[in-house]
Amino acid sequence: MKLLYTLNQRPPHGLTLLLALQHMLASIGGIVAVPLIVGASIGLPSEEIVSLINAALLASGIVTIAQCIGIGPVGIRLPVVMGSSFAFLGVAIAIGKDGGVSSIMGSALVGSFVVIAASFYMDKVRKLFPTVVSGVVVTLIGLTILPVAMNWVGDAPAVSEEFATLPKLFLAIVSLGIVIGVSVYCKGAVAASAIVIGLAGGYIVALSLGMVDLEQISSAAWVGGPEPLKYGLTFEASAIVSMSLVYIVVIAEATGDFMALANNCHTKVDGKDLKRGLLGDGIGSTLSSILTAMPLASFSQNVGIVGITGVASRYVVAATGGLLILGGLFPKLAALAVTIPKPVLGGVGFVMFGMIAYAGIRMLIKAADTKRNALVICVGLASGLAVTFEPRLLQHLPHDIANFLHSGITTGTIVTVLLHQLLPKSSSKEEQEALAESQAQVEQELVEKNESAEAEDTVAPATLKAQQD
Repeated sequence: MKLLYTLNQRPPHGLTLLLALQHMLASIGGIVAVPLIVGASIGLPSEEIVSLINAALLASGIVTIAQCIGIGPVGIRLPVVMGSSFAFLGVAIAIGKDGGVSSIMGSALVGSFVVIAASFYMDKVRKLFPTVVSGVVVTLIGLTILPVAMNWVGDAPAVSEEFATLPKLFLAIVSLGIVIGVSVYCKGAVAASAIVIGLAGGYIVALSLGMVDLEQISSAAWVGGPEPLKYGLTFEASAIVSMSLVYIVVIAEATGDFMALANNCHTKVDGKDLKRGLLGDGIGSTLSSILTAMPLASFSQNVGIVGITGVASRYVVAATGGLLILGGLFPKLAALAVTIPKPVLGGVGFVMFGMIAYAGIRMLIKAADTKRNALVICVGLASGLAVTFEPRLLQHLPHDIANFLHSGITTGTIVTVLLHQLLPKSSSKEEQEALAESQAQVEQELVEKNESAEAEDTVAPATLKAQQD
């Protein structure tokens, strides 16, 4: 897919703001949801939950800018949006119920150093992710987060009769249809803004159906901000170990996100790039703990936006960081974005998450078509999807191990890496023949495409002449 704006290009200021807005709208729900759910689960009063949300937006904005622009050895210099990760949700609630917010922040602070330490070994880690492994990981990122979009469409507990009612399905379909229509029938800046146009169109329809709760806007304060170390820091060994295990999961997910993003940006990342990205991830979570915000991780949904819009400019996403900071300092702005109905986000999410899976499939096509690689891909994908669709497979494992493997991305990554390392290598002759066959197919497709284009160029003048005659 041809890029509209490459990694280091800067779109016009007005277009940059519009494109940055769609990244913000796609991510703000997730950023806000984590502190909202954790705060409510551990019994915090509403005003303190609002403080956690403001801190999350501010931390996300600062670290997003650092990742996109880069500060010395920190930041991968790709259009990556950072936000409060759902991976930390369960452990944060468990720690918070026992030791309060101070214990969450203390364990998150110590755990962030696990990520910082791991970043210095990314040259070795990168060697574990050749094309066949990277393709599985990226595909799993797209497929395993599809249930998030499904839950957004349902916008209620799965057992509830209110799950995915007809108006909710209608909203999701309308939003999805707008994104597809704009992407197919429009060009340039309009096509690049397909996500935000889909969100806006769905929002307008939801307003007309009375499905938007505007009370959140009226109740939000005009000016707000985080209160660093508001609850202090408490360090408990069990909490630190649990939190550190989740950080290891985030390392695997971040590596996959960075590679998927690089693929969508038509660039390559090496060990040094991954080191800068993971260092930004770790230091960002350290900053979050100090600001009283939940730990951070890269947001997979924004990887899909780059793929669907063709806008790979890191300066656009850096502007998204600026909007997130404004959302943290001016809560009414954030409240406006939060009022977007979940079914609207879900409809758009189908495109965003599907685009990530598509990027992974494209990577897998480039791998040699051998029996060994087929086994690595099939078993890796199946393992990751198995624990995603049926979590009860892990219910009899020790709690810490089950918690570690609950993420389909983590399980699939571990299985794929192990298989790739342990299975006997394909013979060089077999692999060369497979690669040659794949290359021949690609070349044949290019030849047919060129012949088709030449035929069109030949027919068009003849048709025009006939019309003139």
